[in-house]
Amino acid sequence: MRIFWLLALIISLLGGVEVKIASYNVENLFDMNNDGNEYDEYIPNGESGWTNEIYRTKLQNTATVIKGLNADIIGLQEIESESALKDLKIELKRQGLYYRYSLFARTKKSTVNTAILSRYPIQSGLKHPINYTGHYRDILEAKIDINGKPLRVFVNHWKSKSGPESKRILSAKRLAIRLSELSPNEPFLLLGDFNSHYEEYKTFLKSRKLNDTEGLTGINHTLHTIDENENPITYTSLKANNGVLYNLWYELSEEKRWSHQFRGKGEGLDNIIISPSLADGEGIEYIQGSFNRYDPDFLFYKGKVYRWQQTRKKPKQHIGEGYSDHLPIYALFRM
Repeated sequence: MRIFWLLALIISLLGGVEVKIASYNVENLFDMNNDGNEYDEYIPNGESGWTNEIYRTKLQNTATVIKGLNADIIGLQEIESESALKDLKIELKRQGLYYRYSLFARTKKSTVNTAILSRYPIQSGLKHPINYTGHYRDILEAKIDINGKPLRVFVNHWKSKSGPESKRILSAKRLAIRLSELSPNEPFLLLGDFNSHYEEYKTFLKSRKLNDTEGLTGINHTLHTIDENENPITYTSLKANNGVLYNLWYELSEEKRWSHQFRGKGEGLDNIIISPSLADGEGIEYIQGSFNRYDPDFLFYKGKVYRWQQTRKKPKQHIGEGYSDHLPIYALFRM
C-alpha cells in the first residue's frame, strides 16, 4: 500500500495527473425558498407537491448521478440558487463525494442558473452578461488551478429552441468577445447546455421558426467549430491553432452523439468544446478519444432518458422518481 501511494505521489509531482471534466443539466433543482420566480410546479408546498421530502429526493437522485460520474470538475445547469447548490454539496458529501470549491452565477431575471463544482482550487470567477435585459443566462467563467497550471472553464446555458437562432447567437458573440481577450496560448474549454446541436448549421436549416439568421449559427459559425467551407473542425485541424475550436461529439460514433431526447429523437444539445492549446502537446492536454456521455442503465426507463417524473394531469404532481432529461457528458485531460 505504501508503494502504491509513493508511486501516486511521484506521478503527481511529475505532472502525470488525469482530470475528468463534465457537464450536467440537472433539470430544475429548486430549493424550498419561495422567491417568487419559481415555475408553478416548483412553488414550495404548492399544489404540485414540491415538498421538502420531494426536494430531498431530487437532491439524492441528482447526487447519485454526479457521484457515479465522479468528475473532478463539473459544470451544472438549471440550479435555482446558491442555497440549492449548497444543499447539493451537502448531499454529495453525505454520499462520499466532496467538492471543496464552487461558483454560482445568478442572472437577475433567470429562473434557473449555472454553477461549477471543483476539487481543484478556483483562482477566480466571472459572470458575463449577454445583455442588460436580464432575459439571458450569464456565462460563468472559472479560472482553475490544476497543479500549478491554469485552465479556464466556461459554463453555458443558452436560450432554448422555443426561440430562434438569433437568440443563441447573442450568447455565442458574447462568449467569442471574451475568448478574444485571452492569450492565444491560454487553454480553455466551453461546456454546458448550448441548446444547439453540434451540427446545428445542418439541422436547423429547414425550420422557419429557428432559422432567422440566413443559415448562420452561434455554435458553429460564431465559435468556429466549422471552417470557412463549413467542414467540421477535426482534432488534427484544431492543432493548427488558427482560431478554430473542436467539438468533442465527433469522438463518438454517430448513433451515440446525443444527450437529450425531443419527441423520441436524440439531440446533442450539451457540448464540450476545446481550444487549440489543449491539443498542442504542452501543459494541460485533452486525452484524445476520452469524451463520452455518462449513460448507465438506471438513467433510462423503457428506452427513454429517465427524467424527473411528474404526472401529466394538471396541476402536475411530483412523483419523486427519475433524474434529468439530459445525460451528463465528460472528457479526460492530463498534464
